[in-house]
Amino acid sequence: MSTTNCLVTNDWICGEYLRTRSGELTDATLQHAGITAASVLLGLLVAFPLALLVRARPRLAAPVLGLTTLLYTIPSLAMFSLLLPLLGLSASLVVTGLVLYSLTILVRNILAGLESVPAETREAARGMGYGSGRLLWEVELPLALPAVMAGVRMATVSTIALTTVGSIVGRGGLGNLIEDALPTFFKAQVLAASVLCVLLAVAADLALLGVQRLLTPWARIRTARGAVA
Repeated sequence: MSTTNCLVTNDWICGEYLRTRSGELTDATLQHAGITAASVLLGLLVAFPLALLVRARPRLAAPVLGLTTLLYTIPSLAMFSLLLPLLGLSASLVVTGLVLYSLTILVRNILAGLESVPAETREAARGMGYGSGRLLWEVELPLALPAVMAGVRMATVSTIALTTVGSIVGRGGLGNLIEDALPTFFKAQVLAASVLCVLLAVAADLALLGVQRLLTPWARIRTARGAVA
């Protein structure tokens, strides 16, 4: 069977589809990656001050963590429907929903990272004249990075999966291709978009893992010493 005929016979694997629709697949992948990156970065900008607020005022931990967990449990279609009157049919609708979903993972991991910093390390830094701001940026955050980056990785992979739902407003990246293919059950398009979504999640996770290793060289040294011991 020739590769040209696979479009007619609606095969799952079709080289002709990949060849003729490569531009469409690339555009959808780039949109998917862009929406994901924007959502996770904005999620970090919101989660970081929330985590600092909870750490400074522990009594707020239950309300803040409870609210972020509640937001995460809202079905994606319901979330976008609730935001629709406020944001309309725009990319900001999808990004805002994804930011809200990312908060429970990011806030918890940032808190866990900050709480993992040994108390004696903080005391030593204060004894050297570090103020609260310098202590946070130069001591606590570097030591909290492994937990923070683990949260970023989880949030990124989760956001890549959830971005596909944005296809309901035409802003779902690869999800747009999947939704467009379902009415006629265009197998090659469904499979190609699904595989690209998985590959995007794997690539993003590996890239963030590489960034984590670059930012935390002491962790690699400690792991290597443990292996030698």
